[in-house]
This record gives sequence, C-alpha cells and structure tokens, in this order.
Amino acid sequence: MKLFYHPDQERHAPATFLLRGRLVDSPEGPVRAELLSRGLADIGLSLTAPTEPDSPRLRERLARIHSPRYLAFLETIHARWQALPDAAEVVAPNVHPCGGGHHYPRHPVGQVGWHMHDMACPMTADSFAGILASAATAEAAAEALLAGERQAYALCRPPGHHAGPERAGGFCFLNNSGLAATVLREQHARVAILDVDLHHGNGTQDLFYDRGDVWTGSLHVDPSDFYPFFWGGADERGEGEGLGANVNLPLPLGSDGVAFLETLERLIGRLEAFRPAALVVALGLDAHRDDPLAGMALETGDFTEIGRRLAAIDLPTVLVQEGGYPTEHLSHNLAAFMGGYTAA
Repeated sequence: MKLFYHPDQERHAPATFLLRGRLVDSPEGPVRAELLSRGLADIGLSLTAPTEPDSPRLRERLARIHSPRYLAFLETIHARWQALPDAAEVVAPNVHPCGGGHHYPRHPVGQVGWHMHDMACPMTADSFAGILASAATAEAAAEALLAGERQAYALCRPPGHHAGPERAGGFCFLNNSGLAATVLREQHARVAILDVDLHHGNGTQDLFYDRGDVWTGSLHVDPSDFYPFFWGGADERGEGEGLGANVNLPLPLGSDGVAFLETLERLIGRLEAFRPAALVVALGLDAHRDDPLAGMALETGDFTEIGRRLAAIDLPTVLVQEGGYPTEHLSHNLAAFMGGYTAA
C-alpha cells in the first residue's frame, strides 16, 4: 500500500475556533498529522509526499465537484478580508443566510457567511495553500489506484467530508473523499464512498445526491442530537438518478463498538448491492470514547475489526483520512485500523 502526505498541509494551522459560544483551542491542527504519522510508523508504514501540492489538473478536478465561485472564494478571501477596515487576522463569519439566501453578495463579509456554514473553518493567510495540499494528497492516493495499486492511504488535514459544492464547515473546505471518487471515476463506471466518521458526511452527500454513478453511505451519530444536525437522516436517499444511491444509518449518541460494527455490516451489504468497481473510505477515528468531539464509545481494538471488515470488501480502495482528533489514543487507533486492514 502506498501512503501519502504533503507537508504543506501544515500551513493551515488555525489556533482557535468557536464552540458553544466560547473561543477554544482548535483540535484540527498540524499535531493531528504528527500523531497519525506516528501511528503509521509504529507498524512500519511510511508516508510519501505528492509531487505537486497544486496543479492545473487538480484545479480542474476540484471544479467538477465545487462551484467556480466557491473555489475563487477560498483562494482570494483572506486578502480581500484583510483589506476591510478593522478586520481580524483570521477570516470568520458573523452572518449567515439562515433559511436560504436569494442573493449572492459581493461584499467579503457576506460571502464568508454564504460559504461558511459554521464557525469551525477560520482561515489564515496560509490556509489556502494547506487546504490545496490536503486535496492534492487525496488526489495522489487515487491516482496510485489508476496506476495499478490495489490500496492507498491519504493523510489529509484539514479533512473534507463536510465540504459541499460551495460550503465549508466542520473544519472542512475541499471534499477530499469526493475528489478521490472523482479521480476514480475516470477509470471506473461506478464508485462508492463509505464514510465511517463519527459525523455524517453532509458535504459528500450534497456532492453526489442526484447522481447514480457514485454511491454514498454513512454511519454516524443521529444528527437529531449531534453535528452536523441538519443532514444525515435515514430518509435522505438521494434524488433523480441518485435515488437509492445515498444511504444513511444513524446511530444513537454514545453507541459502542458492538452497535457500530453491526451497523457497518448492514452498510456494507447496501454498498455491495450497488456493485461498485472501486471504493473510497472516508476514514474517521473520532468515534473513539476519548476523542475530544466524542459522540460514541469505541475502543481502540474496535478499529482493528473495522479495518478487517473494510478490507474484506476486496475492491480497489482509497482510504482518505477524515476526523480523529488529538488524544493519547489517536496514534494507536490508526495503527489498529491499519493493522486490521493490511492483515485481512
């Protein structure tokens, strides 16, 4: 298996974000990559940097899943924000078009509110370079499959599965799993994305909701009680050509490994009925009981079994890192998953 990480991802390093009305230390920073890399090294796996953190081909592929005005926003907003009088160093929204806006604003403050659906995506001067490097890492892993590899792993941070066609949220800006699926579609007629993160991948769902060529499936904490709150119900099944190609299996808040693995088996059955030719796994490790964003109660050993069961699907697979935040267990959780996945 080839494993990828571009060090330019470190350039996105927000110090804080707003949580329950309080400005707190952000759990989504370069230390995540350090801990995840350590977990891989502990079982003898090493990372390779993609050759380019930005390229015309990457931009073209991103334009297949994100709107042109959103991509332009991400690239230019910090400079335009800094030109405002009394602007903070960090870009953050203070207004949102709740209920749906009818007018796309020209003013930077309005655009920030339009494109950032929560307060978890602050951007600094170097953020866009780090965000692109994260996407390039997912692209490199998918390209490895096109070149003949059976599996590849992308250590991506910031993560991506909350990023929709033109919305950032939940620490996510560009949808890395959606990008990997887009690359795989260049060679395969049917691709599946299976999301095992603690949170529903609402951005991924939005990207492919009306498409029948990319199946999206997610198990996650019931959004009635947990972020992202407004998406992820079992009744969200896709529309048009995508009807039936979107599957959500919500779990009660606080679910343990037994419930998670039982639900995973059901989700894999739905995936196999779609008969994809290739697979993207949106790999979250934040279902661990001690994760700072904890909503489930998995133990480290549960990730070994998750790895085994995903490997048993036996498809060309890109593993794209999503959530999993700094604790003493994070390195061990990834090592446990990879140990189970590579042993199968």
